[in-house]
Formats: sequence, structure tokens, C-alpha cells
Amino acid sequence: MAATIELNGHDLGIDDVERVAVGGASARLGPQALEQIAASRALIDRVVADDTPTYGVNTGFGRFVDVHIAPAQAAQLQLNLLRSHACGVGDPFPDEVVRAATLLRANALAKGTSGVRVEPVQLLLDLLSAGVVPVVPSRGSLGASGDLAPLAHLGLVLVGEGRARHGGETLPGADALARAGLEPIVLAAKEGLALINGTQFMAAIGALVLGRARRLVKLADVAAAQSIEALRASRTPFAPELQALRPHPGQVSSAANLYRLLDDSEIVASHRWCGRVQDAYSLRCAPQVHGAVRDAVGYAEGVVAIELNAATDNPIVLADRGEVLSNGNFHGEPVAIALDMLKLALSELASISERRIERMLNPALSNGLPAFLTEDGGLNSGFMIAQYVAASLVSEDKVLAHPASADSIPTSAGQEDHVSMGATSAVHLWHVCGNVERVLGIELLCGAQGVDFLAPKRPGPAVRAAHAAVRELSPHLDADRSLAAEIDAVAGRIRDGSLLAVVEAGSAPLL
Repeated sequence: MAATIELNGHDLGIDDVERVAVGGASARLGPQALEQIAASRALIDRVVADDTPTYGVNTGFGRFVDVHIAPAQAAQLQLNLLRSHACGVGDPFPDEVVRAATLLRANALAKGTSGVRVEPVQLLLDLLSAGVVPVVPSRGSLGASGDLAPLAHLGLVLVGEGRARHGGETLPGADALARAGLEPIVLAAKEGLALINGTQFMAAIGALVLGRARRLVKLADVAAAQSIEALRASRTPFAPELQALRPHPGQVSSAANLYRLLDDSEIVASHRWCGRVQDAYSLRCAPQVHGAVRDAVGYAEGVVAIELNAATDNPIVLADRGEVLSNGNFHGEPVAIALDMLKLALSELASISERRIERMLNPALSNGLPAFLTEDGGLNSGFMIAQYVAASLVSEDKVLAHPASADSIPTSAGQEDHVSMGATSAVHLWHVCGNVERVLGIELLCGAQGVDFLAPKRPGPAVRAAHAAVRELSPHLDADRSLAAEIDAVAGRIRDGSLLAVVEAGSAPLL
């Protein structure tokens, strides 16, 4: 059983997010969180009692900031906020994204800077434990006053409205709660606003993709190594003394992986004195490209790690100072730029991978491999259309890699006159990551087929492990068959980390 994670608003990590969102772990509030929540709520209760003008507590929202709300209407104000802001559209987010966002919102509230009672925070965590997943449309957030629309759909389930999935069914929010043995809450002052002001959907996708990206940068090295074997290219460009002359951290790590992955290879040894001077860039420059992606992933990881434990509410409650301050921490620009960089970087893994695929299929470039990696070309098309699929995915990634954060459209009658569009960055990043996993899956399939044609010479032990893992899912292509399910199967093992685990078990952990 997955361990339970204790939240305090300060030290949640990317691995924790993946454990809860994908691995099914639960979370609970720690003693520090309970103290922080109680202190901030006490200050909000004083503000309500004194009727001190405070944004979102006894005022309207956005352009209605100057409209005073009477204490008797405080609860209705918060409920109206959730209802009015829950107008997202489009396909719902995947369950793992919603679970991650639920965890992140609970962690942000546990920080004690939002002024909520413990009840809404606990109910968020109860949703995770009980397997209740709110249905949250994926389009409609500007990523500026946080992810307002998505978080409002999430928050509606807490009050027994909206829709949620439970036990394989999509139900009205109240029914989903009831089936899980949970009860809706009645919102108190500020709680509706505290539930929706934040960057949690952007950060959730960022954290989940970064978990996958850590594996992708290693699997890209594995796929490249197998392709290098199949194309009988040189490992000399990956020598450590060459990397030391241009020591970008990612490049050094990627080159070290490739050099070791190609170690003890009968194929490499067989063409050591072949007389070829240089290989194509997609082979020779793999560490420079893969390494640049690694460095970009490192930057994005630093940003998201901060965001997971950030206070992104407005206003922020500073209990120790007795102040409730309006601020701009909800603006998603730091995350938006990082996610835009990440999707651009990951798309390059697919771009260079597709070029290696083409080299293995093209008889003018493949160093003697049969055209399209098929024994009976003409009657069979082999991997011809698999390369089409890779090219299509790479082309789609080029469109999705355009930086959404370069745009801004003013909203709320000019009150919100600059927005990050970071939610669009996140949605596009999610699709880019999936496309990269599929393209690398196609390269691994092609590389395995190419290596088959070089038997009885064998690749190095690590590449042999990768080849064996691919062959468990996809046998040698003797005659044409549909490869769609096999591409998805390999991509799935890339995504969940099991293919990387096999490779590392067959050699040693990759950098």
C-alpha cells in the first residue's frame, strides 16, 4: 500500500505529487498545518466580526472590488463565486491531473496563508482517499488570477455541486460524495475565493510532466544508443574528454550515458576501423541536443518545486502580523514561462528522434539496412508509415511549442490587464509530452528491428536489455501488421518508467 504523505505547505516534492496522483497514495494534514490553518482563520474571523473592508471577504470580486457585501451575505458570496467561475469548457483533465491539483490546493491551504477553516482542506484530502475525482474542463483558465475556472469546478464538488467520477461512474457532485461516505460543506467567509485563487492546475501538470521528463531524457539516450548500434555509427564523439571542453551539465550526462550504453558492443567493435569519418548530426550531436533538453528540464524543475509550496492566494493572510494583504502571487507568469520552455525542450527530443528513425528506414542513409526495415520490400511496407506517424507528431509539437506566455488579453473590465496564459502552456505541454513518448517508442521499435538485421553480432548489454524489453511487446516484423497497439504499448512503458527500470537493471542507473 502506498504510504501517506503529511502536508504542511512547505516541503511537498514532485515525487510526492506523482505518488498521490498516479500511485494512489493519500495525504493528511500534519500538526504544523493544523496550527497554521487555525491561526489564519482566527484572523479572518476577526475581520468578519469588525467588518473591516477586505477584498473577497466583504467585497465583490475583480471589477466589483468596491462593492461592499454585508456579513449576512458572506456565505452566499463565496458560493456564488464558485458557481460563476465554474464555466470551463472542453474535454476534462485526466484524473491524474485533477488528483494532483487537489493535492496541491490542499497543500497551499495548509500553509496557513488563506484564512480557511480546516474543513475544506480536509475534504479535499478525503476526495483523494475516497477516489472521488471532480470533472474539470481543461479549457478556460488565463493563468493570472490563478486557475480560476478549473479550480472552481473542483471546488463545486466540495459543496455538493458540479460533477465527479467515483467507482467508474460520472455522477452529480452530491451523489459522488454520498457514495464515498462524504458530506458537502457550507462555505464560510473567504473560503470560495481561497479555493480558486492559485496556480494549482498549471503546477500539477508541470509536476507530473517533470516526473515523466526525468525518465524521458534517459530513455532518449537509450533509444539513440540502440539506433547508433543499428546504423553502425561511432561512439567516439561521446568520449568524456570531448565533453570536458564544453561542459554543459546536461551534455556531459547524456554523453556519459551514450558512451556507457555502447560499451562492450560487438557491433561497435566490428566497424571500429571502417573508415567513415563522421556521422550525421542526429547521431553525433545527440548529447548536445539531449543535454540542452536536460538543462531546460532542470530549470523548469526548480520553478515548479517552488510553486508546489507557494502561497498563491489573494488576499494573503499573514497571521503573525495580523494583516490581510492584497498581492499578485496568483499570477502564473513564472510557471508559464517555465512550462513553455519545457514543452519546447521536450519537443526537441522527438524532433531529433524522428531524424534517427528516418535514417534507419532510408536505404540511402541506413548504412546497409534493408529499406524500411523489411525483408520483402514492395510486398511489405515495413516501418514506412511508422515514420509518417512520428513526423506527424513532431509537426504537431512544433505548433504546440509556440509560447502561450507570449500572449495576454485583458479581462475583468481592465482590472486584470495582463495575464500569463500559463494554463494553455500546461495543456499544450501535456500533449507534447505524450507525443514525445510515442516518437521515442517508434524509434525503439525501429532500432530493435535494425539491430535484428545485424545478428549474430550483438549490441552492448544495456542496449540488449532495451531490445529485449521492446521485443516482449513487439516481435520482429517479418511481414506487415498493424503497429498501432505496439507503439502505444512501448510508449506506455516509457511513460510509467518500467522500460527504463529494465535497462538500468541490465547495466547500472543512468545519469
